[in-house]
Amino acid sequence: MTETKTADTKLNAAEERRMSHLRNIGIMAHIDAGKTTVTERVLFITGRTHKTGEVHDGEATMDYLQEERERGITITSAATTCLWRDTQINIIDTPGHVDFTIEVERSLRVLDGAVGVFCGVAGVEAQSETVWRQADRYEVPRIAFVNKLDRTGADFDRVVDTIANRLNVIPVKMQIPIGLEKDHLGVIDLIDLKAYIWREDAKDVEITDVPEDYKEIAQAAREELIELVAEFDEPMLEKFVEGDPVSVEEIRRATRIGVIQRGIVPVFCGSALKDKGIQNLLDAIVDLLPSPLDLPAIEVENPKTGKPVTLHHRSDEPLASLAFKTLSDKNGDLTFVRIYSGTLTKGMAVLNPRTGKRERVGRLLRMHANNRENIDEAKAGEIVAVMGVKQSVTGDTLCDQSNPVVLESMNFPEPVIALSIEPKNGKDRDKLGDVLGRLTREDPSFIAKTDDQTGQVIIEGMGELHLEVICNRILNEFKVEVNQGAPRVSYKQTLKKKIDINAVHKKQTGGSGQFAAAKIEFTPLETDEPVEFENEIKGGNIPMEYIPSVKKALIESAKSGGRLGYPFVNIHARLYDGKYHEVDSSDMAFQACGNLAFRMAIKGNVKLLEPIMRIEVQSPEEFVGDVIGDLNSRRGMVSDIDIDGDMRTIKGKVPIAEMFQYSTALRGLSQGRASFMMEPLEYTPVPESIAQEILKEEG
Repeated sequence: MTETKTADTKLNAAEERRMSHLRNIGIMAHIDAGKTTVTERVLFITGRTHKTGEVHDGEATMDYLQEERERGITITSAATTCLWRDTQINIIDTPGHVDFTIEVERSLRVLDGAVGVFCGVAGVEAQSETVWRQADRYEVPRIAFVNKLDRTGADFDRVVDTIANRLNVIPVKMQIPIGLEKDHLGVIDLIDLKAYIWREDAKDVEITDVPEDYKEIAQAAREELIELVAEFDEPMLEKFVEGDPVSVEEIRRATRIGVIQRGIVPVFCGSALKDKGIQNLLDAIVDLLPSPLDLPAIEVENPKTGKPVTLHHRSDEPLASLAFKTLSDKNGDLTFVRIYSGTLTKGMAVLNPRTGKRERVGRLLRMHANNRENIDEAKAGEIVAVMGVKQSVTGDTLCDQSNPVVLESMNFPEPVIALSIEPKNGKDRDKLGDVLGRLTREDPSFIAKTDDQTGQVIIEGMGELHLEVICNRILNEFKVEVNQGAPRVSYKQTLKKKIDINAVHKKQTGGSGQFAAAKIEFTPLETDEPVEFENEIKGGNIPMEYIPSVKKALIESAKSGGRLGYPFVNIHARLYDGKYHEVDSSDMAFQACGNLAFRMAIKGNVKLLEPIMRIEVQSPEEFVGDVIGDLNSRRGMVSDIDIDGDMRTIKGKVPIAEMFQYSTALRGLSQGRASFMMEPLEYTPVPESIAQEILKEEG
C-alpha cells in the first residue's frame, strides 16, 4: 500500500477516516451484460432509491436521456452516490456500445476502481475486451461480477475461463453459485463458507451453512482461492506454506492487496434482475477496491516553471482537479470534476492552466443521475459537478491559482464516419450552430465543421448509431429539424512518395510587395501521426521569426485537406533553405509560401487512407459460412474463429466503407440470431481502383 502522508505531517483522524470510507468506482461491460441493472439494484439496496427502475421498461434511474429510455441502452455515463457500511460509494455507470466508448474512456481516467460485469451466458464479449484494455491503460484495479446466472445456458465456470483466456488476467473465484438457470437460488461465499439464498417468497436473504452437496466443491474452491491470494501477503504466505490455518481477515487482506496491485481479479456472481448477489458485491466494493488513501502520489509539472510537483491525495494541499465530462444545460454547462488534492468550495476562483484563464465556481453539486444536490465544498478524492465554469472542456485541469499544475489528460478516438446536415428551416441555421457547439463541448469524439468548398455542415462520429443519436437529440432536445445526407467515410490522405519543393511566393501591388521562398522536403511516414515539421535553416537564409509562419501554414493546410477536404497525416516536412527580402518579406508572405509549398507537394501525389475496423461476429455454427462469405465480399479479412458450444466468434478486420447497414444484412444472413461489434483499428491505403472511384465521386 502506498504511503500518502507528506514528509512532515500526518492526516488527522477525521480526514483519514473520511478518505478511507470513500470509493470511486465504475460499472463497465459489453452491451446487455446488465451494468445498469446492477447499478439500479445497488441504489435500491443502499436506500438511494425507493424502487428499482427496469431498463427494459425504460424506467432506469441512470438512463435518464430520452434516447436511452427508448433504446434500452446506456449512451452517456451517469454519476451517482450511495452509502454502504458507512462508506460513500461514488458510482459511474458507463455505456456498453462501442460508439460511445469515449464515455468509458473519460470515466476510467478518474476512477479508483471498477466492476466488470459479464453475462453468465455469453461470458467475455467483444466490448468487454475493449473496456478492459481501457482500464488497463489507466491502471484501474478491478473486480468481476458474473450476472444473469438465472438465464438458460448460464455457465459460471466457463465464464471464469473466458475471463482468464480472453482478458489475460488471473480470475479468483470468491463465490460459487448455488444452482444455475431456473434453479439458481444464491451463492456460496468462499471466504466465510456461508450460503446466501434468496427464495422467491422471502423478503430477506437467508444465510446458512454450506449445503451438504456443495461442501466438497466449496472447500476445494476455497483452497484454490487461498493459494492464489497468499502470495500478496507475506505473513499469510508463510502460514500457507507451513500448512497453518488462515483467518477470514487474512484472506480478505491478501485479496485486497492483490486487487490494488492488479495481480488478480476476484470474481463474484448472481442475478441482478432477481436481486441475487448484490449485497455481497457491495461488501466486495468496500472490502477490496481502493480508497484514495491507497493511491500513489501523482507526479505532475508546474506549467510556469517546468519543475516537477508531487500531488498527495489530501484536502489540506493546494487544489488540483480534472474536468472529465461536460454536459450542456439550459442554465449553463455542467462540468464534472475529480478532485485529486485540495478542497473545492462554492464561489471559489480556480485556474485553467491550458487557457491561462481564471474560472469561478458558481454552484457545486453532488449528482444522482440527472438530479442534483447543492453542496458548499468538496474535498480530495471526491467526484462532483460544478456550474459557472465556461472556458474549460474535457481534459482540462482546474487548480489553485498560486500553485498551477497540469494533470494528465485523456486520449480521444478519431471519428470514422461523417454525414452532412442542414436545417429544414433556414431560420434555424444560427440555432443549429449553437446546438452543435454545445454537443461538441459535451462529446470530444463528435466533430462538427463547415465544408469550405460546399458550405455544408459536416458532422463526424464513431459510428452510425453515434450520429443517429446525435441527430435525434438535435430534434428532440433542441427542437431543430434537419435534413441528413448519406453517411460517408472519414478518409485521411498522405503522400505517395517523397518530394522536394522549391516554393516562391512573390506578389507586387502598388506599394510594398510580398516575397518569401522556401525549400521543403516532404516525406511520407509509416506511423499514424499528424504532420511533423523540422527546421534545418542555417545561416539566416530565413529569419527565425518567419519559421513559425511556415510551420503554421503547413499544419493548417494539412488539416484543411486540400481539394477533397480529408486531413493529411503521416508526413514529415523538412524546411532546409529559403530566401527573404528586407522590405517585402513578412509573416503573411511566409504563410502564403508554406501554403503554396503544400499545394505543390500534394499535386498528383496523394494516397487515400481509409479507416479499418476490428470486427467480431457471434453467430450460430450453421450460419458461419454465409457470414464469412459476406465479410469477404466486403473486403474483410478473417483472422480467427473461436468455438464456444454451437456458437462461433468470427474475428477479423474490415473497411468501414463496406459496412453501412451491416446490422440489417447480418440479421438476414442469420435469421436474426447473429450479433456483431466493431471498433476503430487503423488507417490503411485504399486499393487504387476503389480510390479512383472515390476521387471521381468527389469531383
